[in-house]
Amino acid sequence: MASILSTTHLTFASKPQNSQSFSPKLNSQFLGLQTNVSWLRPCRIGPSNGSRAKCWFKFGKNGVDAEGAGIYGSQSRDDFDRDDVEQYFNYMGMLAVEGTYDKMEALLSQNIHPVDILLLLAASESDKPKIEELLRAGASYTVKDADGRTALDRANQEIKDFILGFSVQKA
Repeated sequence: MASILSTTHLTFASKPQNSQSFSPKLNSQFLGLQTNVSWLRPCRIGPSNGSRAKCWFKFGKNGVDAEGAGIYGSQSRDDFDRDDVEQYFNYMGMLAVEGTYDKMEALLSQNIHPVDILLLLAASESDKPKIEELLRAGASYTVKDADGRTALDRANQEIKDFILGFSVQKA
């Protein structure tokens, strides 16, 4: 089960304490560490004997994975739009390399669905996790850009094999 236990011990006093003696401890079995937090100041509210809290975070329907939680792999083809293309273009540093949005705008003006544009860009960048996400969402690797190139044409051999292998598994 993908759960994270986090324990926090905070002391609340009814009388002021000096800031040196007030040092809450943060424990995390997930991180395997114990830390004193000295930047917190004493507080005059709450129980005078201290408090303790345990929090469990479960991911997914059964606490299993990001896909089950709807964080990854739950998007469909129509969930992607122009903004996603621009964000990916910026995130991957393509604007810095290209200097303008001209290539992105050219793809968007061709009436190509945004999910297919993202696949073209991700294939050019060899971004396997993004490629898998887009293929799961229904992106087509046969869509051609203005130069007549598909995602397979833009990809290196490893990424071509990955795309074709994923498509065979999906079928």
